[in-house]
Amino acid sequence: MPAESPDDEDDDLASAWESALAGDSGAGRALNQDEINSLLGDVGGGGGADRFTGLERLIHSGLVSYERLPMLEVVLDRLVRILSTSLRRLTGENVEVSFEQIRSLRFGEYMNSLPLPSMLAVFKAQEWDNPGLLMVDGSAIYTLVDVMLGGRAAQPMRIEGRAYTSIERMLVERVSRIILADVSTAFDPVAQVTFELERLETNPNFAGISRKANACVAARMRMDINGRGGMVELLFTYAMLEPVREVLLQHFMGERFGRDSIWETHLASELLQTEVELEAVLHEQSMRLSELLALQAGQTVMLTGASAGAVELRCGGRRLFIAQVGRRAAALAARIETSLIAPSQEGAAEA
Repeated sequence: MPAESPDDEDDDLASAWESALAGDSGAGRALNQDEINSLLGDVGGGGGADRFTGLERLIHSGLVSYERLPMLEVVLDRLVRILSTSLRRLTGENVEVSFEQIRSLRFGEYMNSLPLPSMLAVFKAQEWDNPGLLMVDGSAIYTLVDVMLGGRAAQPMRIEGRAYTSIERMLVERVSRIILADVSTAFDPVAQVTFELERLETNPNFAGISRKANACVAARMRMDINGRGGMVELLFTYAMLEPVREVLLQHFMGERFGRDSIWETHLASELLQTEVELEAVLHEQSMRLSELLALQAGQTVMLTGASAGAVELRCGGRRLFIAQVGRRAAALAARIETSLIAPSQEGAAEA
């Protein structure tokens, strides 16, 4: 009888596993169209852009959903009003600044989506020691330059294929400093911070302030001057906003996340008015339980080792002071001589 080859043994083992897995579950049958769509996703688009199924969930799992910062939206809304006034004062024209959107994305994705030509102002939050970006697109730049140099409303000019001149860079730098000063003012109710301009860049490759995978927040605003204008965008990294993260997570100004400063102050003031009972302990000594049970009315208990007139003042079983017993007018009194409260406990009691 010929011996079986290793290949035949592998085939037999594979057949056995196939039979065991198929069983009654029907694993060997072909998938229908609904099952394929459930696995690969609805390629026809009927499910909508916001609905992912099957492998699409694995593909989009790398897109992190970052937390929403409600108070940052309040700061940006305040910035829009302040910036409109500042630009009207600068240009002498009717300037309307409107807030368009705020989005969370990765830094590399943001840099790839920058409109060209545009100018990037790298700034730094002095108190937070982190950089950020201010983007002014080409339409906004040429509108500002035209208006600030005495131009009037005209058709938008073609701006592609030309480098920025020194005059344009100087005017954009001036406008950038005004915008950053207004951003500092808008953050005043949340935190005292100063945003200072460091440099201007026209090439996005030279404006890398963070790693490509790091999370950031981009706030887009539109600026309109007599029917012309463009986009201005502020980029804050989450690392920059970390020092004030708890404040930016508030839904309204002054929210304390479960703490109420008014109630804390009231409670502390009422505690200081609370009456407590002090115990003056003359002496303590140990006795056997049999001796304690044998005590009768009229017997005398001898106290040994107690210093004359010295007592220990306690409250709730906690040793507080050493005092001398005496008499004041018609009442017994204790004069405190030594405090037994540790300094750390005194600080905790004051807090």
